[in-house]
Amino acid sequence: MSMTLRAPATAHAPALVLRPWRDDDVDALLRAHRDPTLRARVREPLTTPAQARRWVARSRQGWAADRRFCFAVCEVTGDAERLVGTVLLKEVVPGRSAAEVGYWTTADARGRGVAPRALEAVTRWAFTRFAATGLTCLELLHQVDNPASCRVAEKTGYDFVEVLPARPPFPLDGHRHVRRHTR
Repeated sequence: MSMTLRAPATAHAPALVLRPWRDDDVDALLRAHRDPTLRARVREPLTTPAQARRWVARSRQGWAADRRFCFAVCEVTGDAERLVGTVLLKEVVPGRSAAEVGYWTTADARGRGVAPRALEAVTRWAFTRFAATGLTCLELLHQVDNPASCRVAEKTGYDFVEVLPARPPFPLDGHRHVRRHTR
């Protein structure tokens, strides 16, 4: 089941459209992965068109399996869309109360409120879409050297819960933030 979500424009930022990744996103995905900050934060930086096409194909497979939902986040101005990030909802299992969210933004989108707005849209969707299957908790994990992710978590109501010890493939301790669904 494909889904398109929206976050309205603000006084300082254009509207966002969150949609499943498409084959025509490959070039924008590769441009995003040229950013050294992004490359340092993702498990598998993408460097070739073939890698990016496989990543998009895996994204489609996650949607088809109804367990992993990766949204391309695009700013919309007029009829034009520009890729500014991604938000992922993963480990969605019927009967399991928790799932995980993750995200990244492009270099030029950072500090402009893209991540909190996109994460909030996916959070609301997840709690609505999977309420009947028992989803009541979303977790956001990041390494301790990423204070920007702490700010995004705070802005979107994900409370800091604990420090997690480093474990491969993550070389540093991490933070676990949690948002619980309130009806």
